[in-house]
Amino acid sequence: MRRSRKSSRCSALAAAAAAALLIAAPAAAAPPADWAPGVAAATAYAKARAGLISFHVRTERGRWSYDADRAVPSASVVKAMLLAAYLNEPGVRDRPLSRADRRLLGRMIIQSSNRAATRVRDLVGNDALTRVAARAGMTSFAVHAIWGLSRITARDQTRLWLHFERSVPARHRTTAMRLLASIVERQRWGIARVALPPGWTLYFKGGWGSGRGLVDHQVALLRRGEERVAIAILTDSSPSHRYGKRTLRGLAERLLAGLP
Repeated sequence: MRRSRKSSRCSALAAAAAAALLIAAPAAAAPPADWAPGVAAATAYAKARAGLISFHVRTERGRWSYDADRAVPSASVVKAMLLAAYLNEPGVRDRPLSRADRRLLGRMIIQSSNRAATRVRDLVGNDALTRVAARAGMTSFAVHAIWGLSRITARDQTRLWLHFERSVPARHRTTAMRLLASIVERQRWGIARVALPPGWTLYFKGGWGSGRGLVDHQVALLRRGEERVAIAILTDSSPSHRYGKRTLRGLAERLLAGLP
């Protein structure tokens, strides 16, 4: 009996100590599962802006949108899909990338070269873009002979971008994500000008129509460890490219407000 009472006292002390530690422990940072984008503020802002706007935000547990199924010309946003298509080519997926591969893909993604994108499209073919869309579960993508006129929706783009690396063979994933994180400074407008909390990394691609405001798009993945937020903002018919860039930044600031 003595041993039993002593054992009980020890167990009670241990439980009390554990409880004290739990009470004293600081609260963990809220994951995106407990975070919601500022859709109301972004929607009000969108309605006050000139032009047509749609957006979609996707996390592992939530979806938020505004006119997210409106189909628009992709412009250079489709270059991210061309990247995935190229890296999935039978002659590419199972071998190391050559210097020529890296130069071609770098020009297409980092510098957004149209000539490089046309070269990649000619190598992979339009059917390869359709396969990328199908693997990502995109339901509204429509390829066009002129790649920049391929039709996309904000909802479909977040389907692709929430786990973009899954669209790329494992051996090439690091390269693909590095390219999408390395856009040249002169194209880092809109969402790239939004101050993110520490620890988050931005991967994105933009598209614009000849710098005249015809289309101004951005699609992106924000990642911090296992936490992910995919966002697609598509605009067209803005008064100018400068105006469109301001719209993209204003929407991104409101949607990402309060990100943990």
